Amino acid sequence: MVELIRRGQVAVDSYCAQLDLRRIFGRAGPLHVDLGCGDGSFLYALAERAPENNFLGIERLVGRVEKACRKAAKIENMRVLHLEISYAVEHLLPAGSVALFHLMFPDPWPKRRHHRRRLITPEFLDSIHAALEETGFIRIATDQFDYFETIKWFGRRHPGFSMVDPNDLDLPSTKFETTFRDQGAPIYRLALRKISSVT
Repeated sequence: MVELIRRGQVAVDSYCAQLDLRRIFGRAGPLHVDLGCGDGSFLYALAERAPENNFLGIERLVGRVEKACRKAAKIENMRVLHLEISYAVEHLLPAGSVALFHLMFPDPWPKRRHHRRRLITPEFLDSIHAALEETGFIRIATDQFDYFETIKWFGRRHPGFSMVDPNDLDLPSTKFETTFRDQGAPIYRLALRKISSVT
């Protein structure tokens, strides 16, 4: 476990037990989670800006995890979990443990027959809601307008969230965002704040 943490990767003792965040980071602190952290560039930039916070990236693709871990090994407050996002959020993140989720440019699965593969569903938002601390946030960015409209529709109908201004933070750009902006593509942003317990 210690060696894996040194390299920035979280070793999971059990895929049925929640993460021991104090053990993973060696301290308590507000937790920010990047869902689908890619090569870790965005998360690393966030972690550099806010050394008082803990930053966890979740990524399922091995090559990206390796790159993210190399960055995490250079900084004290960043860790990487190699796992599928929805499973990790639902089963491994303790209830009320996350101050802020980032979901930057999730796979839009643009073909209608593939929409069922999209990450954002009412059930996924239930898991996000459970993992967020009181008044915590999820921030989402996409270049796909129809996906944005779907996410907004789900968010407005979820009883545990309110929509808030998504542009009140100065965030670093992701590689996807830079590419899309260079191509002249619009970027759509959405932020949801946890407002209540859902039974």
